Amino acid sequence: MSKRIDLGLNVVDHQLLDADGRRCGKVDDLAIEGGPGEGAHVVGILCGPGVWPQRAGWVGRLASWLGGGTRVQISWEEVSTVAAHVELKRTAGDVGLGRGDDRVRPLVERIPGSDR
Repeated sequence: MSKRIDLGLNVVDHQLLDADGRRCGKVDDLAIEGGPGEGAHVVGILCGPGVWPQRAGWVGRLASWLGGGTRVQISWEEVSTVAAHVELKRTAGDVGLGRGDDRVRPLVERIPGSDR
């Protein structure tokens, strides 16, 4: 993607969808490169519990510890569309996302009415 977008408004905290349309997390932060006197550009999306301590202080540290502390960086080249959500070109498993849902799914499926 090479068009100009407002990162704070259109990317951070938005839902990530993989190539199959599966919700696979949220954009927790962005990896940005560029030195003094250079233009800054986004090189990746950061997501997962390992990013939360930088965003939410002690609550983020606790949530990160409970969530396993993993941090995933997805190359910006893997982004296909930025709209009300951020769509990826590959599946969640291919980029290392969706594992939390996979761990919890067997428990949630036991709840009556969870298949709606």
